[in-house]
Amino acid sequence: MVPNKSLRVLIIGSGGREHALLRACKASPLVAAVSVAPGNGGMEQEAVCYPLNVSDTAAIVALAKKLDANFVIIGPEVPLAAGAVDELEAAGILAYGPTKAGARLEASKSFTKDFLVRHGIPTARGKRFTSSEEAVEYLAAQNFPVVVKADGLASGKGVVVAEDFDQACTAVYDILDSHCFGASGNEILIEEFMEGEEASIMLMVSEDRYVMLPPSQDHKRVGEGDTGPNTGGMGAYAPASVVSPSVARRVVSEIVEPTLKGLLSEGIRYRGTLYIGIMITAGGPKVVEFNVRFGDPECQVLLPLMKTDPVSVMHDCATGTLDPTTVEFRDGFDIIVILAAEGYPGTPRKGDVISLPTRLPPETGVIHCGTVREDNGAIATAGGRVLGVTARGASLSEAAQRAYALVSQIHFDGMHYRRDIGARELRREARA
Repeated sequence: MVPNKSLRVLIIGSGGREHALLRACKASPLVAAVSVAPGNGGMEQEAVCYPLNVSDTAAIVALAKKLDANFVIIGPEVPLAAGAVDELEAAGILAYGPTKAGARLEASKSFTKDFLVRHGIPTARGKRFTSSEEAVEYLAAQNFPVVVKADGLASGKGVVVAEDFDQACTAVYDILDSHCFGASGNEILIEEFMEGEEASIMLMVSEDRYVMLPPSQDHKRVGEGDTGPNTGGMGAYAPASVVSPSVARRVVSEIVEPTLKGLLSEGIRYRGTLYIGIMITAGGPKVVEFNVRFGDPECQVLLPLMKTDPVSVMHDCATGTLDPTTVEFRDGFDIIVILAAEGYPGTPRKGDVISLPTRLPPETGVIHCGTVREDNGAIATAGGRVLGVTARGASLSEAAQRAYALVSQIHFDGMHYRRDIGARELRREARA
């Protein structure tokens, strides 16, 4: 057991997920001190933030040593894929997150597809390409829609659902020939389109032991009714009842357990968050994607549902001492509505001053995702997803009413958001 006030935590990242992790650390009895690098304008009001290039693993280790941190929580995928955990461990610093070998599950969609096939885990049929000419020839024989994915990391935007041949060809040319995602698009994966409803399964993993958090549902498309291009996520809620007890049992037996056994059989010691995006099809749940960190914005609704201190669970995962039977969850629902900058997910506008209420209603919160604190103390926009408005309630409808009531009190020029976060669950709730 970790003694109270024994952890000196460094959080790596600058988005809403990291702000939620910061608040979890500040609420934890285990944490004596917490710092963030690089952080954002909102986090600067709650902790000391240090400038940092998160892809520079040597700089992460150097900062952890400088701060005498004894526990590093890595939020985003980029430093994980670059091997930050490996280098921290080599320096004798405990970290939460998978090693570089485990991070390949997100860093390479082709690696993941091959892994799923090797271990008989249900997923969409797909094929890899490095030549646009060969990809287009393949597309000519496919039924539509299809899904075109950049192989590497693309901040949640490297996936195109193409409704017809022309859209698919455009996606292929944009990724492979125009390099719209840089080196992340040197290879693409073309998959069959899976019919069904999508959900997110978040696991906190310590090799063969894990805690499955309540199922959640993200809203990737920028427009209401799931229209428009993909984003990093415009909102989320949990728990999602579309993952019924029977579906959850199949997820565990057909996806979770084979995945963890497969990782161990391939010599990958996985400790950290494993995010499994699933499609609930007529034939059962299938894997859409793996991520190797907490989802953003799912993290912001899942951590508050944990009755057990999330920091203690992360620490137990990292040390290999996790006891899943000790982890408890709260009743009720959590929701987050993302407020985005004008132009997102394309080229978002920056520098607009944000107006926030001085007092927040009960059971609500404001998470900073892409903000900066100006010299005069004002908070301004600094990215595509600017703020996340959170709320909880005994029902999802109660949580949603609280969240949208708070949204109406926030303003910055060009602000846009979806007004239908949780719509599927709300319809299910109304029918119940």
